[in-house]
Formats: sequence, structure tokens, C-alpha cells
Amino acid sequence: MTENLHTVVVADRRQEADGVISLTLRGSGLPAWEPGAHLDLLLADGLERQYSLCGNPAERDVWRIAVLRGPEGRGGSAFVHERLRVGETVRVRGPRNNFPLRPAGRYLFIAGGIGITPVLPMLRAVAAAGADWSLLYGGRTRGSMAFLDELARYGERVAVRPQDETGLLDLASYLGAPEPDTTVYCCGPGALLDAVEQYCAANGRPEPRMERFQPKARAISPDAPFELVLARSGLTLSVLERTSVLETVRAAGVEVLYSCAEGTCGTCETDVLEGVPDHRDSVLTAQERAAGETMLICVSRCRGERLVLDL
Repeated sequence: MTENLHTVVVADRRQEADGVISLTLRGSGLPAWEPGAHLDLLLADGLERQYSLCGNPAERDVWRIAVLRGPEGRGGSAFVHERLRVGETVRVRGPRNNFPLRPAGRYLFIAGGIGITPVLPMLRAVAAAGADWSLLYGGRTRGSMAFLDELARYGERVAVRPQDETGLLDLASYLGAPEPDTTVYCCGPGALLDAVEQYCAANGRPEPRMERFQPKARAISPDAPFELVLARSGLTLSVLERTSVLETVRAAGVEVLYSCAEGTCGTCETDVLEGVPDHRDSVLTAQERAAGETMLICVSRCRGERLVLDL
């Protein structure tokens, strides 16, 4: 499928920290985006990876992303670091936003490592709006933490905490007790997000807004076969054990957008018309899961015997 596909040129490439580069992608007629959005980069050899937009939404002809080279990655970051040079063209899909910035009286941002990328445009937006906010930013070392120069403009609102200098992030001191109309936004390694989620739950805070780069560890119920009805396509299919809804739909010849296939990017989110989804993703909030109006078909299944999707 070609929905929201664009061809852009790498206009600039910069070293932002140890193992982190930023790319400025330039194109014409690029769609508008809001803080929290990400792009799918369609790389060679079938690689497809998601990267948060970390530039200025007001700059309509350029997009900026930052990429951490992962030593144990699946090849995407190595491709970007080794082969995407200034002047190269690359296809991208999007932008898409599963981590939107919502109105709040006060914002508490927490970023770990490369998790600073979606937070940067959020800070620009809340600062421009005159909102009350602060950021707790952690990393392994100061040299590994990207965009420190850009963050310096915000002064004491930003607390930079390299682990080798100050230890693990002190979430209790930063988050404290629940406060009215305060929203927590967090992006970074899974262990950090889990700790923030657990602290908020244990201390009566509302569910934090999060974006995960890796699937959240969950207790998964055993797979059971179920009937799948595709309402628009007029098809009734059987989803077997150890076969995903996405695989079943594609095997039937129905084209759907997907990317990560592990429940983190949100590309395959699909409307549910009937049935109760067995949510196994790392994107939807608890409220969205309880509503059961959509599901990520790459990982989620059905809690009953029949599921009807708007496909």
C-alpha cells in the first residue's frame, strides 16, 4: 500500500551524542505533524523502522529524526548510521502519532536516553504556550545524552542526570504525590517506563502517557483459534493458534498497513465492530483497551470465539 508515502533527501547529518546521529530530511508537500509523531523509514533490504520526529513542526519542508546505533539491533540503526549520507534519498511513511500531547495544567516529562526525541518538540510546544512544566532527563553518561545544547535554553526546568554521575533517576523526588491536572509523559528504555508506571500506580497518580521502543512484557493467555469476519471485504476467516490476525488477513489477500509487527508502532491499529479484543500491544492506554474499539492486529487476538473488524 502507498498511503502517506513520501520521498525525502537527507539534507543534513550531525553527531548529537555517542552513538546518536540526527538526520534532517527535506521534501516538498510534507504533511503537518504534531509533537509525539513518528515516521516509518523504508530502508533497503526490506528494513522498516520507526523514528520519532524531533524537530520543529513549524518547519514544513523538513523533518528531523535522531537514531541511536543499537549494538544488538536488527540492522535498521546500522543501516542509517552507515549508509544514509547527505544527498541520499529515502522513502518514509507517515507521520503517525500514538503519543500526542494533550492539554494539562502541568506537565512532568521524563526521558531516558534516545527517549528524548519525541519529548523535544513537546517542550517547544509547552514552553511557547507558557505552560508549567519540567523535564527529568537521564542517560548512561553525559556524552551519551543527545541534544543537551538545545535543552540548555530551558535552564532549571530541565534536570540532566547521567547515571555515572548521579545514579538511577530519583522518580520519587521528581514525581512526588499526585497533583491536580498534572500529566506525566515518559519515553525511554523499558525498565524506566515500567518503573514510572509502577510508581504512578502505587501512589495514586493517573496513568502516565508513554511511548515504548520495545514491547512491554505481559502475561499472555494461551492462543485459541477464533472466527474472524472482515466486514468490508465480506470474508470469514479462521485465525489459528500461533497465527496472528495480521498474518491471517494478509494470507487472504487483504492489504493492510503494518510495520513493526510487535505491537509498538501502532501502524496496524484497526477498528473493532464486534467481539472483545485480547489486547497484547504496547501502544493503547488502559482506557482504550477497556473500550475495545480498536486493536493492533499484529499481536492482539480475541477473548471469545468471534471477532468482526472494519477491514
